[in-house]
Amino acid sequence: MYCPSAMAGATFLLPLLLSVLLFHHSFAYEEEKIVLPLNEFGWRQDNSGIPSCSSQKSRRGNGATILEMKHRDSCFRPMSDWNQRHTNRLISDNNRVESLQYRIRNAVSGQLDSFSQSQIPLTSGINLQTLNYIVTIELGGKNTTVIVDTGSDLTWVQCQPCKLCYNQQDPLFNPTTSPSYQSVTCNSTTCQSLEFATGNSGLCGTENQPPTCDYLVSYGDGSYTRGELASDRVKFGTTAVEDFVFGCGRNNRGLFGGASGLMGLGRSDLSLVSQTSTLFGGVFSYCLPSTDYEASGSLILGGDYSVYKNSTPISFTKMVQNPQLSIFYLANLTGISIGGEALDAPMFGNSGNGILIDSGTVITRLAPSIYKAVKDEFVKQFSGFPTAQAFSILDTCFNLTGYEEVNIPTIRMHFEGGAELNVDVSGIFYFAKADASQVCLAIASLSYEDEVPIVGNFQQRNIRVVYDTKGSMLGFAKEACSFE
Repeated sequence: MYCPSAMAGATFLLPLLLSVLLFHHSFAYEEEKIVLPLNEFGWRQDNSGIPSCSSQKSRRGNGATILEMKHRDSCFRPMSDWNQRHTNRLISDNNRVESLQYRIRNAVSGQLDSFSQSQIPLTSGINLQTLNYIVTIELGGKNTTVIVDTGSDLTWVQCQPCKLCYNQQDPLFNPTTSPSYQSVTCNSTTCQSLEFATGNSGLCGTENQPPTCDYLVSYGDGSYTRGELASDRVKFGTTAVEDFVFGCGRNNRGLFGGASGLMGLGRSDLSLVSQTSTLFGGVFSYCLPSTDYEASGSLILGGDYSVYKNSTPISFTKMVQNPQLSIFYLANLTGISIGGEALDAPMFGNSGNGILIDSGTVITRLAPSIYKAVKDEFVKQFSGFPTAQAFSILDTCFNLTGYEEVNIPTIRMHFEGGAELNVDVSGIFYFAKADASQVCLAIASLSYEDEVPIVGNFQQRNIRVVYDTKGSMLGFAKEACSFE
């Protein structure tokens, strides 16, 4: 039945309702933007000219071991060429991603690379110039600084006598000065574990009796370490681990940033996580600091969450169970929100392999279709600012010269089970130029839709990332990274 008064009321209420909805929509956008002070979040450097990447601190807390973590740039002198270093950094990051994709494709197809003593093959691995974060451990009674990498399994250091070694700040490790040093024999089960951990099987050395287990870890850019597998006493802070298996590198090539070697936090039997599982329960976490020379974060070994300083609850998601990719940390990405606006859901979760959570890759990589959606929505919300030319792998750039601060859209990654990773304000823009004339969205596209996406360390800044290998869970929480 027609009712004039009702229609009049509806006519009056309709504009009111629309205005309320529009106000709510604009208010949601405003709430989902964060302030970026440009003078605080650009790349800063130490002007003292005295680099130091050793003697990081450590402490114990409620059964957990806490190691100070710093950015690799603390090993370098001030930048003489800002643009060139950052160009090289992103080129190297791209090499690492290509190597990871190569390694993943081989693992899925069941292929193993052939190994020969006379040749260093360009096999599975990574480019170590981009592995950004370092900690100090004690090996055989001597402090040594190593690069932290969740994408590698074998921990190794350079050793005397060294046939070919790159420059490092700490003295080379000398096995003859450590009474607890032991070589691993080539017929041992430990030696047989090398193939799964590194992609290359162990070989029998010819210089010692009984024959030692010789290892090789080769990387996608031609970098490598080779030497003998050994065990020794290692201390993580005040926590000692006896008979820790590691690589004693006699022949090493690559850009390792002045560090003595690498700490492998992957998932194979030879990784630090597996070797210390009875002590730390197969749980570790980190909070990655920025690149500032004074900034520090923490690597925590052990599962007592009370020592964390997170400001939001830890939200957990299941690790993707893929036997072919069991050495990687993978989660199921179910969505991304830009400024509170959820992108279309059908494009997520199609891979089946999940998204790789990686401490060594710098820039997050997404499938081309997902990256396009992220880029389009970000540019739509971050409008009114002059654009700038692309920088290396980053194609969404702005000229923010003259601005003291800008409001930028938030970025939130959604995972299976309701877990969320809220990207910190320091992890959204990559400052290609110190004067902010070239500031780029710190996310890039993969080459192909079927490649495995990666959450890079730039987007993990000021986030407590928890790896629970026993419970097969990954966790995320906001935390202002600091060792103190």
